[in-house]
Amino acid sequence: MAEKIVSKEDRLRHVPLFSKLSKKHMAEIVRIADVSDAPSGEVLVKQGAIGRQFMLILEGEAKVERDGEVINRLSENDFFGEIALIAHRPHTATVTAETDMKVLVVHTSYFADLLEQTPGLWKEMAIALCHYIPAKQ
Repeated sequence: MAEKIVSKEDRLRHVPLFSKLSKKHMAEIVRIADVSDAPSGEVLVKQGAIGRQFMLILEGEAKVERDGEVINRLSENDFFGEIALIAHRPHTATVTAETDMKVLVVHTSYFADLLEQTPGLWKEMAIALCHYIPAKQ
């Protein structure tokens, strides 16, 4: 049986920040997204470090630690670093590859340039975030 090839766009559509983007704006995000390999044991982001990238897991598994305690495990289609894209704030946790991984990476510097050059992109992303944040009860 042939393996289904999933595009960068298909994967990114599952990320709330990008879920409502027009085809044109999604194509711009896809253009700046790179696929990278991460070996088991590699620290992908470190708690307290300023965020420099958003990552979407394509293959493999990672653990999430806060103050040295494992608080979550991530696998295919999970993502992290979205706050780094928007707010350039320190990471709230450390994420370490537990297996060899393949990740889709969007670097904040490319993303910032894209926001400046692409009218309407920021507004579409803000709308998507509003749908993602649950309403207060």
